[in-house]
Amino acid sequence: MVLLGIVACISLVARADTPAHHPSSLFTQFGSAHGTRTLTAGLTWDLPYRWQLGPGELSSYLETSYAYWRIQAADRAGLSHLSQLALVPVLRYRPDEGSSPWFFETGVGLTATSSRYRTRQKSFSTSFNFSTHLAVGRSFGAQREHEIALRLEHFSNAGIKHPNPGENFLQLRYARRF
Repeated sequence: MVLLGIVACISLVARADTPAHHPSSLFTQFGSAHGTRTLTAGLTWDLPYRWQLGPGELSSYLETSYAYWRIQAADRAGLSHLSQLALVPVLRYRPDEGSSPWFFETGVGLTATSSRYRTRQKSFSTSFNFSTHLAVGRSFGAQREHEIALRLEHFSNAGIKHPNPGENFLQLRYARRF
């Protein structure tokens, strides 16, 4: 039910007619954690919030994504795959008053999976979890339309229900800005 709600919200935002509601980028990322691999695709929307912070600029965006998690056969405890939907607000810091090609970011959001994540070593107690990430990346291209980032992402239910082992993924992301 919650998955359907997230999908409905995503499609409403994606179909909005005002320019402010058009996605600002499309991304794909690949990640890995203890015998589990992920492939993710998503969209981002720039938010109007910007702040000067020290010698740089802090900006914000909202990302939504679909991920496919593949659990390797030797690590399986039940299903060998699951799907995940996520909605994550993100803060991005660019040094040099926002003109640097380098950026750092962090985000905290909500995720829902098609089933509980289970491996021989870990078992999540819920399909609804929180996502947190830290990333470093670089923009390139004539209009900074390409981005590549290395992300460390953590999923857990924040102790709402036990067990709550969490899982950490190292991810490589490519984004194409519109």
